[in-house]
Amino acid sequence: MSNRLKSTAALAAMLISITAGSASAETTHILWKDLRPATQPASESVGLPMIAAKMPDRGETLSLNLQDKTVQLAGYALPIDREGDLVYQFLLVPWTGACSHMPTPPPNQILLVTPSRPYRISQAYQPVSVTGALEPGMEKSQLFLLDGASVIQSGYTVRKAEVVNVDAVPDTITQPANSPWRFLNKKKN
Repeated sequence: MSNRLKSTAALAAMLISITAGSASAETTHILWKDLRPATQPASESVGLPMIAAKMPDRGETLSLNLQDKTVQLAGYALPIDREGDLVYQFLLVPWTGACSHMPTPPPNQILLVTPSRPYRISQAYQPVSVTGALEPGMEKSQLFLLDGASVIQSGYTVRKAEVVNVDAVPDTITQPANSPWRFLNKKKN
């Protein structure tokens, strides 16, 4: 084989491997509703996040459509393993106040996130975007609160996640005007 033909074949092989690699690494931007099976009603359609805890289907049904796909989802970080302002593991929840002073969302609306490197957080319920491979499966985590510990069940896990701050969560449920946690919904100008 001539040198020119060898280099053309090598270039073609390299382009094929780059194309295949980028296709498998595509990120799917999802919303919280994408984590529910199509048969489960959305809590926001009922009106308030508090209703989620009282729904007949408690969210144990997980969506397998996104299994092992790289996804990006924005939500609120609730640290479960931290040292100072460094967080080693957190729950990603769809609304502020979830799990601590309001009813816990159903498991299919909670992600257990392990960042690829410790994530610096400035406040509980900090709005963040998480990118990584989504793994459906029930996990229990212990959350320590001022008034004691609570066990929270999450329906999805994202390990080695890339985590970045965001200004807003696009599909968040805002707290009602009489919620003690409404200050967490403050809008940035």
